[in-house]
Amino acid sequence: MAGRLLRCCGRAAAAGWAPVPRALPAAPGLCPRRGCGEAAALRAMGFSEEQARRLLGLQPRLGPQRREAAAAQLLLLGLSAEAALGLLERSPGLLRMPTERLQDRAGELRRLGLDGGQLQRAVTGCPQLFTLPRRRMAAAVRLLRERCLFTAEQLREVLGTCPAVLLEEPRRLHHHFQYVYFRMGLQQKEMVKARLFRMPFAELRNRHIFLERRGLYRTPYKGQTQTSNPKLKDILQLPEKDFLASLAHATPEEYEVFKKLLAREEEEAEEEEEEEDRDALYAEENEDLDSEGSKTAQE
Repeated sequence: MAGRLLRCCGRAAAAGWAPVPRALPAAPGLCPRRGCGEAAALRAMGFSEEQARRLLGLQPRLGPQRREAAAAQLLLLGLSAEAALGLLERSPGLLRMPTERLQDRAGELRRLGLDGGQLQRAVTGCPQLFTLPRRRMAAAVRLLRERCLFTAEQLREVLGTCPAVLLEEPRRLHHHFQYVYFRMGLQQKEMVKARLFRMPFAELRNRHIFLERRGLYRTPYKGQTQTSNPKLKDILQLPEKDFLASLAHATPEEYEVFKKLLAREEEEAEEEEEEEDRDALYAEENEDLDSEGSKTAQE
């Protein structure tokens, strides 16, 4: 490439074009020699010329060592050159992360049971796992194991199919689990099989209550193992059109009306709860005033 650049300059001079004055400094980040060196290093790692060009366009002011180190860590996870490049294009901030942090986070995910294809799918589908604070990740894992009582194998399956679960606030995550466990009467095994956490909680709740009010879902009694309820997998994974046609036996218009009515019910319930809290607060204040008045009268 350097030879081609020199030949182009020679042809330009022969054609009578004015040469670039040597006193002018090169624009930052456009040094051909450095760019060629970086591109060559990236091609040696397995990137094509086009992929190297795209990678060099990310964070142009970044030093070559940081760029190469980040790319190398992703390749060591087993990602292809195109997959690693795509991940860096979606999350260019990873290029600025210390190599040790990338290594440590990959090690933590492996200790949770993710390896091979599962690890690759997790980081490409959810690159925020690299930047997630360690304390927050640990809190989510602890909740899933200690309060939701998923086994180590079940946890590995949950993280493999829905790594974004680690990004959830523990309180919301626990509420999501409790709703399915207590309101829907389902066990951890069914949750894992149905890939519970891939559907937002609000949509899960809408579908469940819609079926319930149409008489198509009943919470099982404690110890009851056989029910005529639809499978959780079907409730969660069917597209809305198929869910309505095959499970709810309803039209899209009916479902839309139901969701609006349910949202209104929730708003009214929240208003009533706030009013009850205010009444309780006023009652406490009145009791305190009465108590102070009786003490003053006794004195």
